[in-house]
Amino acid sequence: MTLTSTLFPPADRIASFKPYFFAALGKKIVDLKAKGLDVIRIDMGSPDLPPADFIIDTLVNSARRADMHAYTPNGGTPAFKKAVAEYYENRFEVSLDPQSEVIGLIGSKEGLFNLSQVLLNPGDVSLVPDPGYPVYSASGLIAGGEIHYFPLVAENGFLPNLNAIPEDVLSRAKILWLNYPNNPTGAVASMSFFEQAVNFAKKHKILIAHDAPYTEICFDGYVAPSMLQVPGAKDVVVEFNSLSKTYNMAGWRLGMAVGNPDVIRYLFTYKSQMDTSTFAPIFAAGVTALTGDQTWLAERNEVYKTRRDIVVKGLRESGFSLENPKAAIYVWAHLPEGFTDSSEFCAKLLEETGVSMTPGIVYGQHGEGFVRISLGTETSRIDEAIQRLVEWIK
Repeated sequence: MTLTSTLFPPADRIASFKPYFFAALGKKIVDLKAKGLDVIRIDMGSPDLPPADFIIDTLVNSARRADMHAYTPNGGTPAFKKAVAEYYENRFEVSLDPQSEVIGLIGSKEGLFNLSQVLLNPGDVSLVPDPGYPVYSASGLIAGGEIHYFPLVAENGFLPNLNAIPEDVLSRAKILWLNYPNNPTGAVASMSFFEQAVNFAKKHKILIAHDAPYTEICFDGYVAPSMLQVPGAKDVVVEFNSLSKTYNMAGWRLGMAVGNPDVIRYLFTYKSQMDTSTFAPIFAAGVTALTGDQTWLAERNEVYKTRRDIVVKGLRESGFSLENPKAAIYVWAHLPEGFTDSSEFCAKLLEETGVSMTPGIVYGQHGEGFVRISLGTETSRIDEAIQRLVEWIK
């Protein structure tokens, strides 16, 4: 007897989900490469540059120690949690208790997903930005919650109008997702906006989940704040951060959640049932990254700035309208006149030129008409990709 998938239907909570966009795109690119097309990927937000040598040295040296191969404490080693607290103190002047207000994550994406699982009951509402990182909504739906999308539009600097969210929605809302510097738009938020958001959350008894993995990738003198710098923010905020983008450690899968101690405890309990933490040498390297020399990041950011300037110049020459982003590793651009369908635009561009961008519709209905370009590709290849785009548009 041949088993078929119909014998084992998926659980209702995942039955309507399709594979993550970049997984499907990857398969298409493999096929195009097999046909001889030279594909340049400026779609996925994965840094191409390595961490600093001293971080890698810590990993290697730690891995050679006989005592570093056992299970590690759930939620991170004491040294890693202490290093996270030191980083927040040094960088943001935010004081954290390493034991109760910090938890290590297998990359921040894990924590973002788990947050919905530990807070949402069926019928609870999760407030999600549109456009926004798809995990915010997917995690809420899988938890059995309902999603209320609020728009991020260029006219408002891609900041939400929180006061426009209906009262009947707010009465059932448990989580408000925010993300600055922003993916996909590259927008930034001021401390005054963060203060307004914290006051809003306190008024409506909603937890803010602030996704902040791009605070160390800034340009033109801009320095990104933490939402936890707002007095009393820990009452209503959990901030997610990551070593992926900050220290070019995306594949190492190491991040953290910090802030409200009750929520940190819920995440710890959930994680204790589902994972056995991270390889100890990775935690050790994370300590080195967080507490060691930070000056190399400025040079790294200059590389990203050079790439940003190449992309912005080429897109404007091609008729795109866009802002010059002050932070993050993305350029968010409105399609030129005559183009309206971002999926169709990106599919045709890829097939005819080998340049792969991300259609804005991937990030929500308000992302339609836009494309996202990642700066995580070698500079000469980004330059070539933009040259191909300029010629193709002509």
